[in-house]
Amino acid sequence: MIKGSCLCGAVTIQIQGQITDIIHCHCSLCRKNSGTAYATNGFVNTEDFQITKGSDSLKTFSFKPGRLRHFCENCGSPIFSSNDADTTRIRIRLGCIDSTIDARPKSHNFVSSKADWEDMDATLPRYERFEPSRK
Repeated sequence: MIKGSCLCGAVTIQIQGQITDIIHCHCSLCRKNSGTAYATNGFVNTEDFQITKGSDSLKTFSFKPGRLRHFCENCGSPIFSSNDADTTRIRIRLGCIDSTIDARPKSHNFVSSKADWEDMDATLPRYERFEPSRK
């Protein structure tokens, strides 16, 4: 079982099945929704997805007809999106996942729409905590 939550903990979820087709999406909609260079999303079968706490704290935003983004009203964390054209699955935001998962992203999508400052440089230094120059 995979568990997840929003930043403030008001909303918790669990997934009985697998997260599939994980991608890093660089489209302008995902960038604006996540506030970052890209959003990492994967699909979950609707029947495998359950909101275990805080369904009353989830709010929605419709950015296109039939498509909803579901987020915590308290902290604003994006949790998942749904699409009336495909009710068999939802698209989960992997940032809300608390459990270890085996699946990994398979691609960067909409790279022609990526932020001009994002160079997808995998050679940047990595630190366990803040970078050494930060106080």
